[in-house]
Amino acid sequence: MKTLSRLVSAAALGTVAALTLAACSEPAAPDAEQTGNADSGAGTLTVYTSEPQAKIDALVAAFTAETGIDVEVFRAGTGDLTARIEAERTTGTIGADVLLAADAPTFESYKTEGLLQPYTPADVNTLNPDVVDPDGYYVGTRIIPTVIAYNTTAVDAPPTAWKDLADPKYRGQITLPNPDVSGAAAFNTAVWLSTPELGESWLEALAANDPVVAESNGPVGQAVAAGTQPVGIVVDYLVRELAAKGSPIALAYPTDGIPYISQPAGIFTGSDDTEAARKFVDFLVSKQGQELAVKQQYLPVRGDVGTPDGAPALADLALLTPDLQEITKIQDDAVRKFNGLVG
Repeated sequence: MKTLSRLVSAAALGTVAALTLAACSEPAAPDAEQTGNADSGAGTLTVYTSEPQAKIDALVAAFTAETGIDVEVFRAGTGDLTARIEAERTTGTIGADVLLAADAPTFESYKTEGLLQPYTPADVNTLNPDVVDPDGYYVGTRIIPTVIAYNTTAVDAPPTAWKDLADPKYRGQITLPNPDVSGAAAFNTAVWLSTPELGESWLEALAANDPVVAESNGPVGQAVAAGTQPVGIVVDYLVRELAAKGSPIALAYPTDGIPYISQPAGIFTGSDDTEAARKFVDFLVSKQGQELAVKQQYLPVRGDVGTPDGAPALADLALLTPDLQEITKIQDDAVRKFNGLVG
């Protein structure tokens, strides 16, 4: 049995050093022995995840109750997870069976490098096709848009588009997560730079407004809820959670395009228990698993489980769906550009 400590991200503000992933052109073929000989599904499954601790705890409890399979979790921000995985690769063995983390470009890189084995989940035909890897190496498990949050006691006329945040009146009033730590933030930066209506000129204008860079999405939401920074760039479910607890916070889905991550799940090629890992991925996108996602304030990846109270239907959102291979190629450079402008 693997024994892993759990890591909870610190809530301090500030930037950290950039972490990079190499990306090649084509996925390496998985080892036949590693993908063809699934174990019995008994024992303990190990999951690396960027999912918030309380949410992954509830998810694991539901999965274990359904299947009888125990799960050990190592929880960290996406940047810390990728650093751990890289360190483990250099010593020969990745210590997890499943990766459940923020952004598809990380999974694109890993499938290219032969770290993931192909698996098509049982309910694939019920899922939003935009979250399913066409090569079959990973699948999205929830839709997590990034939005503009604002403190309702401090902002009378909230911004409704990304372009609004370039207005000098927001100088010193914006906070956003660090793309060196947050996979969603890194992904968003690449999407913004690749969107013609925004691009480098918009990012430069945003940087000119001296935004405060928080460690991750959690501290961004807290800063906006507390009013220390009236406006924030943050994932939508955090705003719903804070508002439900009575905080003076609301959100706007930007009218000029909404980047989103799909929190993909993939199975490592060297998994100790492929059958149990497959059951875990199946559970994540099953009706039961997606109903739990909705209870946890996420937008689902299937259409038969509803949406969180107060959340819009996916069809009503101007979601940005860029070419993931292109985003994977430019993401590291995009983060470096962000750090050069904002850091």
